[in-house]
Amino acid sequence: MSQIIPILNYEEGYRERPYIDTEGFPTVACGIKIGPKGAPLSNYTFSVPRGVGDVWLQVFTDKVIAQCSSTPSIRAALQKCNPARADILYSMAYQMGVNGLAGFKNTLAMIAAGKFDEASSGMLNSKWARQTPNRARRHAEVMSSGSYDIYKGLI
Repeated sequence: MSQIIPILNYEEGYRERPYIDTEGFPTVACGIKIGPKGAPLSNYTFSVPRGVGDVWLQVFTDKVIAQCSSTPSIRAALQKCNPARADILYSMAYQMGVNGLAGFKNTLAMIAAGKFDEASSGMLNSKWARQTPNRARRHAEVMSSGSYDIYKGLI
């Protein structure tokens, strides 16, 4: 059974009030970008109650999953994934966009070939891993093991 929503809730956190993310984008709720890079927070005078944010997250996640399924290199990798590994790909696509995930050409090819340890190494050898090292380590562990074990007690 998919655990993508609890994983995203853990990895992204939740903030009712808009904030500037690590890349400089105004963001709210569970990591949802709401404006262009560098836009001042004073443009965003609203809050997003958790119940609304949860619905919003599900809608965005459904869209990411559909986009992943229609992107050939990601679809080929997903066909070799159990639910835990698929959730990691969806989490990566949620974080950096489907095109960002599609840029992991060698990693996706390794996954499509069933070479999960090599894919895990590829994930860790990336700009993404340098920018979000803890998330990348957790995701690489799930890709290697095929298990949600690293998230036990967290999600």
